[in-house]
Amino acid sequence: MRFPRSSRAAVVRAFKAPVCIEEVPIPQELEPGTILTKIETCSICGTDVHLWQGSLALKVDLPVIIGHEMVGRIVAMGSGTDRDSVGQPLRVGDRITWTHTACGRCYFCTVAREPTLCQYSRKYMYERMDVAPYLLGGFSEYGYVLPDSGRVRVPDNVPNELASMASCAFRSVMNAFDGLGRIDPTDTVVIQGAGPLGLLATAVAKISGARRVVTLGAPDARLDLAKEFGADEVLSVERTSHAERLDRVRALTDGRGADVVMEFTGHPEAFGEGLDLARRGASYLVVGQLGQGRTTIMPSAIVSKNLRVLGSFSGQAKAYWKALDFVSKHRHEVPFERMVSNRYRLDDVNLALTRMKNFEEIKPVIEF
Repeated sequence: MRFPRSSRAAVVRAFKAPVCIEEVPIPQELEPGTILTKIETCSICGTDVHLWQGSLALKVDLPVIIGHEMVGRIVAMGSGTDRDSVGQPLRVGDRITWTHTACGRCYFCTVAREPTLCQYSRKYMYERMDVAPYLLGGFSEYGYVLPDSGRVRVPDNVPNELASMASCAFRSVMNAFDGLGRIDPTDTVVIQGAGPLGLLATAVAKISGARRVVTLGAPDARLDLAKEFGADEVLSVERTSHAERLDRVRALTDGRGADVVMEFTGHPEAFGEGLDLARRGASYLVVGQLGQGRTTIMPSAIVSKNLRVLGSFSGQAKAYWKALDFVSKHRHEVPFERMVSNRYRLDDVNLALTRMKNFEEIKPVIEF
């Protein structure tokens, strides 16, 4: 199949500077196991903003194509790519999402069986765009799927914007719930954060059978949306104090505190509050802390309460499939489309990122 020699893409060449729209080469030969896609939608993540601003804890070697929550339609495939990572057949014209790579050979991939920690992983949006295969970011007309990347076919009833969201925000949530384990029907679950991950986690916790889901966050419009996603109660972090939120959670649980607390805020100070909100013997799952911020805690709170504190990072093909499957099955119960706050073209990427940075968006998307 013939395809263009270059792709328009949004390139970060300097932190905090305007993103540039550039022509980036398209590889004309595909190695075995690779896929070339025509990207149709890429949603914007808070991590995109952190990278653009140079505030990620992860090292980034510029220049890069920004964006990593993409869904694309297959236009060409290298040899050996007739099925996706969960065994579904693939052909030219199918829509897919795809994962960061995992080598399958290092300690973390084999012995630990934690491929998200692969020591040789290549991550979309973090790879230089001036080195072949160039197209390793989402804000681009075309995307290159590396041979070691998982790939999952998008169900026909899942629209592009929700499939795109599932490829990062929702897969991170599903991976977190996998690490957490079973939610009991007697559990009170507190969700810290009413951004995209917090809203999605609210829905999963409620549909998973939690007795009560309490979502903490701001502004009020997001808390109203959290109620639509299944929150039984919401608490504003702008209009209540830490002490008031703690008192309310304890009042709802006969003085004990939450059985499960899940952090999706990205604010370091939320970690200490989460420890306070958890009852003795509770599980505290931390997902949102990828920035460079610091906070002060009392480690004795973890020991004296016998807390299980877990970190959860990213997710591999299983989490992508679970996210897409959840959207496919529950679209009529959960108003996922309400999270899509605006639609932009590639040329408007700086406006979209700025609005995301200023918390004027929930989940905007770039459409091609």
